[in-house]
Amino acid sequence: MPLDIDIGNEQGVTVVKLTGAIDGNTAPEAQARILPLMETQASVVLDMGNVEYLSSAGLRTLLLLYRQAAARDGKVAIAGLRESIKDTMAVTGFLNFFLLQNDVATAVAAISKA
Repeated sequence: MPLDIDIGNEQGVTVVKLTGAIDGNTAPEAQARILPLMETQASVVLDMGNVEYLSSAGLRTLLLLYRQAAARDGKVAIAGLRESIKDTMAVTGFLNFFLLQNDVATAVAAISKA
């Protein structure tokens, strides 16, 4: 399954909408498109409501984003995470690294306050 990546801006916060699967085939593209954003800003919102699958390569990508943000005193907020992916992230301890929100508007507000 391919991964679509749309990058936008809401209220001065970069929002990356991901649609599809983040796996060994698509994670390199996600890194190539998203990591450079972290060079110019400290925080980002990932809209993952349409992400159907997240492999270990996808988790690694999220960890890289977290580390980039943390190095700049920033945050990564994730909006709309599916329960199945949330469960996987909870078991691996990854949920502790991110601001989880139900929707993009709430995530943008959370990043703006962070």
